[in-house]
Amino acid sequence: MTAVTGETEGRSGAGSEEGTGQGTGGVAASADGAAEGRPPGTVPGTAVIEEGPAREAQALQPGEQPADDGRWDDGVIARRAVDSPPDDDPAGALHAPVAGPYAAPLRNRLDALRELVGLSRTRIEGQVLEEAGRVLDEAVARQRLSSEHTVVAIAGATGSGKSTLFNALAGVPVSETGLRRPTTSAPISLTWSDGAGELLDRLAIPGRLRRRPLAGGSGDEALQGLVLVDLPDHDSALTAHRDQVDRVLRLVDAVIWVVDPEKYADAALHERYLRPLAGHAEVSFVVLNQIDRLPGEAADQVLDDLRRLLDEDGMAVGEHGEPGATVLALSALTGEGVADLRELLGRFVQERTAAAKRIAADVDAAAKTLRPVYVADGHAGLSERARDDFSARLAVAVGATAVGEEAERQWRRSAGRACGTPWLRLWRWCERVRMPGSGFPQPPEPVEEELTARQRVEQAVRFVADEASHGLPGPWAQAVREAAVRGADGLPEALDELAVTLWTPNTRPPRPRWWPAAVLAQALMTIVQVCGGLWLVGQIVGITEPLLIPPVLLMLTGIIGGPLVEWACASAAKGPARRYGQDAERRLKEAAAACGRARVLDPVAAELLRYREVRDQFVTVSRR
Repeated sequence: MTAVTGETEGRSGAGSEEGTGQGTGGVAASADGAAEGRPPGTVPGTAVIEEGPAREAQALQPGEQPADDGRWDDGVIARRAVDSPPDDDPAGALHAPVAGPYAAPLRNRLDALRELVGLSRTRIEGQVLEEAGRVLDEAVARQRLSSEHTVVAIAGATGSGKSTLFNALAGVPVSETGLRRPTTSAPISLTWSDGAGELLDRLAIPGRLRRRPLAGGSGDEALQGLVLVDLPDHDSALTAHRDQVDRVLRLVDAVIWVVDPEKYADAALHERYLRPLAGHAEVSFVVLNQIDRLPGEAADQVLDDLRRLLDEDGMAVGEHGEPGATVLALSALTGEGVADLRELLGRFVQERTAAAKRIAADVDAAAKTLRPVYVADGHAGLSERARDDFSARLAVAVGATAVGEEAERQWRRSAGRACGTPWLRLWRWCERVRMPGSGFPQPPEPVEEELTARQRVEQAVRFVADEASHGLPGPWAQAVREAAVRGADGLPEALDELAVTLWTPNTRPPRPRWWPAAVLAQALMTIVQVCGGLWLVGQIVGITEPLLIPPVLLMLTGIIGGPLVEWACASAAKGPARRYGQDAERRLKEAAAACGRARVLDPVAAELLRYREVRDQFVTVSRR
């Protein structure tokens, strides 16, 4: 490859797609820029191209992100990636992704991540979902840009030879090299083909720092579509340089990490970059530069040690056709191994899968970050045992057993009043007349008992909330508890109202069919007793003939028969009374359980269902 003159570059840059700014007003810099004062980092013999809206990119400060109109956090749950086309663009051509849709597996994972974020927005803090939202934003932004280009950044420490390797790959001196540190102060791009303007705008690389290796975009066919970006030193003493490195690394499709024999084990490189980006191994190249400085077999030994460090970082090394990071040794200064790197880059670029692999790796990283808030320690849910226990506690709180026992006693009392002897009823009537209110008083419920019932309800709610939230991740366990507490508000009052509605102590129990016969028998015994008494009185006063035994027997029959009838009725009433009490207890239990289910269990079940939904979405997100 040969370098072109500034005049030729000015003409070719202005005539190319990028030189015209793709219709956005970009202007190619001419060779006269050298006379007027060439911008820093410009090397004679290379073209300076402004692509796309480069003026806006130049206005950005280091570390700033370009504006993005398609924000994930726009208030719409589970917003789709492709918005509806406007009225003046019915076909949606203005909004159609340039690169086309992602492959089905990645598209499904992105859709699941979007649904996951939407379902979790009100349950999980925004800081936790921030990385997932950024991945969705970048996936949408990258999808709408060229899929024919692969953006590869060259990153490394001070003095590692990044710029030298950059120039070696370009075949012309593009980036400044030298002993002064840091040499590279801003990202510089190198493109082998047209159409990468919007990609460079996204990286906020101004037009004065955009280069082309050859005039008109011709050159090495294997590298057609490659966009190479030389980054500042990641260990630079200037914070602005490190911020630019971090910003660009979030946006590129792949990274070439350049290390040298002295700093290949630097903790700053491994702890800050390689270890956190271990999941991006398939889009990572680790290059051991300056092997010309290593004698004999030292280069192989250092390379083996570098592989060991990468393995400790968790970064898989691609060997024997397995997916992983590409590790190789070269010397950018002498050119040894550079051809191998160019060949590997050529195959990598021509696959056109780097952008999708990078997004997939970002989704993996987001899933790893979100795992603690979506994966439970054990089986999460509300068991039937917990539901039954909750209903039983509410039944105790509402006093269902006591109500059943009181209903049974009242049924027996009613049977006793209906089937008892008239003399006993007369005595009770006299007692009520003599002492009003002494019949069957109903004392008010003590305050202590009310407090105890309220505490029992709160305890039941607390137990079911703990059972339902056991094993759930923190945010979802908190959401379950809050749903239970909200449902418990007013639950004691609702239970009291149910108890009053379903049963009161003055409720008249139903009478069985045999009651009229028992009342008739009791009346007959009373009549017999009265007749015997009248007969005996008649004998005493001389109205009837003196015959003592018949009236006495008649009176004894009535006197003994009445209590016997009453006792028989009481015995016969035990079964119906028990069933009546059990029915009252059952109805109150069912009503209390239904009230508790509607107020507490259903909201808790809804939260658990939402958690299961997001867990299913997380499973889709976390699986490649």
